[in-house]
Amino acid sequence: MSPELLARSGLGSLLDGATYRTGNPFAQWRRMREYAPVVWNEPDVFPGFWSLTRYDEINEVLRDGGTFSSSSGILLRPLAQGDDPGSDRTLALADAPRHTALRGAIAGWFAPRNLRMLGDFLDRTAQDTVRAAVAAGRTEFVTEIAARLPLDVVCAFLGIPDEDRPSIVEWSTDAFCAGTAGERSLAHLEILDYFAGLVEERRARPGDDLVSVLAGVRHEGELLPLDDVVLNCDNLLVGGTENVRLAMSGGLLALLEHPHQWALLQDDFDATVNTTIEEMLRWTSSATHLMRRATADVEIGGQRIRRGDLVVCWLPSANRDPGHFTDPDTFDVRRTPNRHLALGAGPHYCVGTQLAKLEIKAVLREFTAQVGEMALDGRPEHLDSIVVNGLRALPLRLTPAAPRD
Repeated sequence: MSPELLARSGLGSLLDGATYRTGNPFAQWRRMREYAPVVWNEPDVFPGFWSLTRYDEINEVLRDGGTFSSSSGILLRPLAQGDDPGSDRTLALADAPRHTALRGAIAGWFAPRNLRMLGDFLDRTAQDTVRAAVAAGRTEFVTEIAARLPLDVVCAFLGIPDEDRPSIVEWSTDAFCAGTAGERSLAHLEILDYFAGLVEERRARPGDDLVSVLAGVRHEGELLPLDDVVLNCDNLLVGGTENVRLAMSGGLLALLEHPHQWALLQDDFDATVNTTIEEMLRWTSSATHLMRRATADVEIGGQRIRRGDLVVCWLPSANRDPGHFTDPDTFDVRRTPNRHLALGAGPHYCVGTQLAKLEIKAVLREFTAQVGEMALDGRPEHLDSIVVNGLRALPLRLTPAAPRD
């Protein structure tokens, strides 16, 4: 079999969650970048689509929101599931002008001035969370630390009452980390049902929160339908917690597996933390793929893509492309430049990017200050998803840092 046919034949493994739980998708992405960087996958369980694995083509697609639309869905779905219910209704699954209206409504919440006001809250929450873990001597890092801080922040942004937050924490933990697809789906339905009630309350009595903002968004002169607002609230909850949790946990595992890199961060935190965070994002690339639909005939990577064709961009592959990253399979906390695509590019570049980085920074600061040694306390567990790439569980043993003089 020729190298190109071998690369093509292995594409199916990228559509199997088991590959991400126990396999090595990076080996397949490496073959495809070299031999089949833009290749058509025939419809089967999933619809037919063009597979893109190189940085240049993926960056081109993500930045051209006019030619490559998000409105019909941004994730591969089995044909049996039908269309994405969020299509053309949520921030992530809308094109201009709806996308412009939604992004404009919430962007101010992520402005530098607002993020600076969050500083004390982030630092205090991270400090208390890590202190409790160190005192216990062990932690399940994914659920007890990596998920907690971003969830607390999103709950504050959405104006979720204190008495309701334990339920949101429970449902979110189950929705993201539960063992079975049925358990995850049930928890997600609980979240949607909760937001339906909250949106109705905010339309009757608006507050100073993002749910109230979304409940008041108008498109073409009309308020968004209730279901659209609910889906956007859910989108913010997922987007504001999932990628941070996965990048933080996967990045900490990388630091654990590369003790020299961990030592560099400990020895000079202020000089190294920002490049460390960028490398954690590149290394983990938690969004496994993003999908677009061509709105016109176009040529990408020497292949003719027809109007209406789906295009799937494998982000972890782009972020290991040797054409853009020196020694891409090396975890390097001092890597610069580091123009990764982990948080997207173009009109749909993650609106919460700076907040995500602040949250990761707060936890890293406390780990370098409070933790002397860390070690695995069991085997890390990976998710079995083709949508997000990362850890379900990361059990750690922690010893306190020696008192500083």
